[in-house]
Amino acid sequence: MTRMTAAQAAVQILHREGVSTLFGLPGAAINPFYKAMETDGRLRHVLARHVEGASHMADGYTRAAPGNIGVCIGTSGPAGTDIITGLYAASADSVPILAITGQAPVNKLHKEDFQAVDIAAIAAPLTKMAVTVMEPAQVPGTFQQAFHLMRSGRPGPVLIDLPIDVQMAEIEFDIDTYQPLPVHRPAATRAQIAKAMDLLAQAERPLIVAGGGVINADASELLVELADVTGVPVVPTLMGWGSIPDAHPLNAGMVGLQTSHRYGNATLLASDFVLGIGNRWANRHTGDVETYTAGRTFVHVDIEPTQIGRVFAPDYSIVSDARAALELFVAEARDRRTTGALPDRSAWAGARRERKATMWRRTSFDVTPIKPQRVYQEMNRVFGRDVRYVSTIGLSQIQAAQLLHVYGPRHWINAGQAGPLGWTVPAALGVAVAEPGALVVALSGDYDFQFMLEELAVGAQFAIPYVHVLVNNAYLGLIRQAQRGFDMDYCVQLSYDNINSPEVNGYGVDHVRVAEGLGCKAIRVLDPDDIAPALEEAQKLMAEHQVPVVVEVVLERVTNVSMGTSIDDVAEFEELAGSALDAPTAVLAHLDRCR
Repeated sequence: MTRMTAAQAAVQILHREGVSTLFGLPGAAINPFYKAMETDGRLRHVLARHVEGASHMADGYTRAAPGNIGVCIGTSGPAGTDIITGLYAASADSVPILAITGQAPVNKLHKEDFQAVDIAAIAAPLTKMAVTVMEPAQVPGTFQQAFHLMRSGRPGPVLIDLPIDVQMAEIEFDIDTYQPLPVHRPAATRAQIAKAMDLLAQAERPLIVAGGGVINADASELLVELADVTGVPVVPTLMGWGSIPDAHPLNAGMVGLQTSHRYGNATLLASDFVLGIGNRWANRHTGDVETYTAGRTFVHVDIEPTQIGRVFAPDYSIVSDARAALELFVAEARDRRTTGALPDRSAWAGARRERKATMWRRTSFDVTPIKPQRVYQEMNRVFGRDVRYVSTIGLSQIQAAQLLHVYGPRHWINAGQAGPLGWTVPAALGVAVAEPGALVVALSGDYDFQFMLEELAVGAQFAIPYVHVLVNNAYLGLIRQAQRGFDMDYCVQLSYDNINSPEVNGYGVDHVRVAEGLGCKAIRVLDPDDIAPALEEAQKLMAEHQVPVVVEVVLERVTNVSMGTSIDDVAEFEELAGSALDAPTAVLAHLDRCR
């Protein structure tokens, strides 16, 4: 046994649990923990400019690679409350992050001490555990339990609040014998899988819906194998995008009210059976539940028992980790193929291919001001197959999901349910820290970008390079489009004449100057033919200077993006591409290259 402070024990446990990088801000009430990190010397710390930013960096870091757990740190009081949005975003999307906050001394907690707030009570609804540790000897067990909970069952965040006197107190602790607790994940049985496969075999037009749980479980290759063996098309959800490559012959496209493909909605509406794996039937995916479920049998596989039946009652359900279930699904499907018990799905898959070949949205606009569709066309062409996209909310994210192409798990990183504005910049930094050398491309509208653009300084200071595509229409575009239903355009315009930057008059903020002032590189694009060269130049600048590079594309002020209230009633506001013959040539060629 070794005598050390509780903060030193916590730091050693972080290292033993596989943590290598932390994001945060020091302060008086958390300084003992920072001293322990400095003394230990093995953990990398990235200094954020805002504690909410640190929480989103930790979120992006976790999402970037299997097994990662991002850690964010803040001092007491408002630092803790700043973290709450990050905890919400992580909890909503089943992302394990660990938040560590400082706290006033134990004997001051009931005396309204400076920056003393019951952060554990505030964070409790958004975490798997939120606790203020009152006894120094409980620190090791609390951290051990935190990692156990974050990894077990449905993943999610934890908050540990440490009073300053608890951090500084000495305890007896033996790190040499410390072991992480076993992870618990429910697993399907072969009998359950056989029952689900029987229901699938009875269907004529089955689909698999793959949710974010497939990616969380690192099971994408099993999903693709199941599709290949059974011949059943796959619909990835927004959080499951990349679990099957966009160019795979059995990728049926995304379904939903906004982040969807026309051919995806059409294929779901033509189906008679849906096997959902690791998904939660989110409302932006299902839309009107009656339309979504009518005439279809549903099997739902999810790691969280209380998720089953939350939106609608499936015909059959299995509580299981997605990887454990898919391993058995693949084994069962192989056995049935050997015995000739798998139905021939070629006609059904062929009909899906026909829809995918003909139901395109147009992207090849050459007009000025630039239409946003052209931006995504050029992103597809320039960035290639291995790019990792990061985005959160708004018309930019919705249209990106309609028009971009993703070819691998964790190559589309998105705050799905919470969608907090400002998430993109810090999350992209977290992804870039987790995947050094990867091409990380963030996508924001101007309002999302302005929320937390100060975090670009973190990328400049710590040499964290990535490309940030900023589509600027000087509008709260998604809210403006929603306000059409109320016959108003109210408090959503960001345009004004900038007295310091007349070249951007009518668009307000000079994002190029701001980015450069923070130590980054930036390019402004006004002509559609300049988009691709700017994206190519951004990659060169990123590699040369090792900083974030912003590519601001100035768009037409108003673009209505395809969306609706039901998957059979999505409004299309722009001319459609129609068939593969007049679909965007660059997009089709890109798909062919990436098969």
